[in-house]
Amino acid sequence: MRRVQQLPHLGLLLFFLISSQRCKTSEVYEQNQLQDLSSLLNTLVHSHYTNGVQAASALLSLRLVGIQRQQLQQKLTQEVIEDVRSKGPDLSSGQLAWTIMALGACRNPDESFIRDFHLVQHLEEKFQEEIRNMETHNGNPLTNYYQLSQDVLALCLFSGNYLTTEIAHFFTPENKNYYFGGQFSVDTGAMAVLALTCVKRSIINQQIKTDQSVTQSIDSHIGILVKKILSEKKNNDLLGNIYSTGEAVQALLVSSSYYKENEWNYQRTLDAVHKEISQGAFKIPMAAAQILPALMGKTYLDVNKDSPCPGTSSNLNVSIPESGPVSPPPPSSLITVHYSVKVNKTDSTTVTVRNGSVFLDVMEKAQEHNKTIFGFTMKETSWGPYITSVQGLKANSNERTYWEILSGGIPLSQGVGSYVVHDGEYLEIRWSKY
Repeated sequence: MRRVQQLPHLGLLLFFLISSQRCKTSEVYEQNQLQDLSSLLNTLVHSHYTNGVQAASALLSLRLVGIQRQQLQQKLTQEVIEDVRSKGPDLSSGQLAWTIMALGACRNPDESFIRDFHLVQHLEEKFQEEIRNMETHNGNPLTNYYQLSQDVLALCLFSGNYLTTEIAHFFTPENKNYYFGGQFSVDTGAMAVLALTCVKRSIINQQIKTDQSVTQSIDSHIGILVKKILSEKKNNDLLGNIYSTGEAVQALLVSSSYYKENEWNYQRTLDAVHKEISQGAFKIPMAAAQILPALMGKTYLDVNKDSPCPGTSSNLNVSIPESGPVSPPPPSSLITVHYSVKVNKTDSTTVTVRNGSVFLDVMEKAQEHNKTIFGFTMKETSWGPYITSVQGLKANSNERTYWEILSGGIPLSQGVGSYVVHDGEYLEIRWSKY
């Protein structure tokens, strides 16, 4: 029998949080849905965080939904702070934005670190670097529009400086940076809606002043982006793909005046997400962290640096099993996978890997066979390994180039470190433009 750890106060917390959402969902969560939530929390509690951005995302979500586990939060906070101290200027603008939001999600001792290390001022500078790069490189940011939206959101929430005229100009829905491989990026659009909504609220509350024309432009941008998000709603009620749905839900929760009630049903989307959780989705800490607020009806706009962290006190506990198999896994079998690299021409090979291997394992095995053709480099990101070059050809944000991973000719929504390959599968990594 595997050992069980206790997560203090989670039982009553889930009860209160779920009850508070009845007006939106009109249904009480079933026992399997409670298990799904526990599964997400188990991922966040027991994961090994390989970088500060993963830890920041987990910390932010736990604080947003009111899970106060002091030892865990201290551990995550320390990892985030050490990441800032060690990387400093090397953090991207989006990584810095996540850090500020996580440490300042509610009134707590961590806010002194934000102030003492001038993190908001550094984000202001990084945001302007993004703007300057767009002005000199055909509208392309240093990172991407998802991170650019994170920057605006964090600056808005933490009283940073930005120009509303720049926001209105660069965040027009027709901007090419909302598209990836010709497809509208739902999570990018959703993060932009959250950022623009925050800016709009600041204008309405007279925290910032701007021209009426700018306000109207921002309002129009939100409406069009919301329609684009809804246009990506699938037959199973997911928005985009399973990993973009969490932030899309947040965007729709804060923009209900921009669509009709019959255009989107919150509960049906939640049911679809719960189905995906029960089938093993969201095992990556970043994915679990990003879907949790949406399941609880929370959004990043609920970040409030001036109020205490939400939470509840109770003597009730709920048991969360440690991650790991109940019994020893069966002996590994071998599978055969076809793998190709496509630039101007296609180079292919067939490799044998263990059953349960991921895309990255196939790439490493192919590299062992021929490093000239299949050699690659990668870097660790909050979502796991990201391929930076193959055959020495490097991805470049200014040229909008990247390495796309596919199965059977269809782009994958999971990364090379998480997509589990299958026997006889045809995998490809392709030099592409977005």
